Amino acid sequence: MQRRSFLKKAALGAAAGGATLAAPAFAQDTPTISWRLASSFPRSADAIYSGGENLTKFVSEATDGKFSIRAFPAGEIVPALAVLDGVQNGTIECGHTASYYYFGKNPALCFDSAVPFGLNTRQMNAWVNHGGGMDLLREMYKAYNIVNFPCGYTGTQMGGWFRKEIKTVGDLDGLKFRCSAFAGEVLSRLGVVPQQIAGGDIYPSLEKGTIDAAEWIGPYDDEKLGFHRVAPYYYFPGWWEGTLQVSLYVNQDKYNSLPKQYQAVLAQASAMATNQMIATYDAENPKALKRLISEGAKLRAFPKEVMEASYNEANKVYADLSAKDPAFKKLYESYKGFRDHEIPWFRVGEGSFDQFMASATHR
Repeated sequence: MQRRSFLKKAALGAAAGGATLAAPAFAQDTPTISWRLASSFPRSADAIYSGGENLTKFVSEATDGKFSIRAFPAGEIVPALAVLDGVQNGTIECGHTASYYYFGKNPALCFDSAVPFGLNTRQMNAWVNHGGGMDLLREMYKAYNIVNFPCGYTGTQMGGWFRKEIKTVGDLDGLKFRCSAFAGEVLSRLGVVPQQIAGGDIYPSLEKGTIDAAEWIGPYDDEKLGFHRVAPYYYFPGWWEGTLQVSLYVNQDKYNSLPKQYQAVLAQASAMATNQMIATYDAENPKALKRLISEGAKLRAFPKEVMEASYNEANKVYADLSAKDPAFKKLYESYKGFRDHEIPWFRVGEGSFDQFMASATHR
């Protein structure tokens, strides 16, 4: 029976270090339910798009097909950046998206995805699941008639592709840079001109010189779009995305109507999909980076001067947003407090080990 396959996987898997839930036994009279899931990601971005497809697969396996969810790529049933609206108003039952796409609606939504100089993957998982983050996020989403679940991590992202080298803060002045909205809010204070461009339009914009630089995700995804052919300087780290947590949005009313067993399956399946996504990125990014460098990509670290200036401006943005919105401030104080508590331990444990292994194995 397919459900046994799911249960076996669930027993072995965990989402980025978190434990999975115990799967329930199903009565014969559990209802047959069909949902639709709209993704914000194209099928071609397979690592991140597959988070939604894996979720649907796991849900079907766990319920012997009685609870089925069909995944649709970006734009097929709702626009890529309108997934939140579609779930909120009930046009679709659920969606797979990145919450920072909705910075314009509410900057606090970004705490459910990525913020500048924020948490890495394991820290984000810990804050959400053990540091009080989920309670705060669920409270925020009530206003949108949404129940949220973590449903994927990309790991730390890259800083993007640049047509020219960035050596000083002055080199940012007037730079037309395709980046996320929150990053753009910070970088604009350093003279950058942020650009909001869909993924499929980035390459021609770089090629024509309409923009000077662009960030996407990381080596595995970036390689497919061929940015290195028109903007050879590949910068790291993407300080605006220490990780990207991708979310499953479920319409609150639809969620409340589910049997408790199906609600538990959604949580379980989200955890499994999360585990699959970060495993894919961790396995594929190193190979893709090597290929990019062999094809002419020039790997560069952002200068310390640029990193420090960006960090200082990010703190000013946080202060400004906190002063305007008590709800943002509450989330930020929890998030920042957890980050500042975690970093000393990661520096002692993970950081020291990683640094030694990097030097020992790449002499």
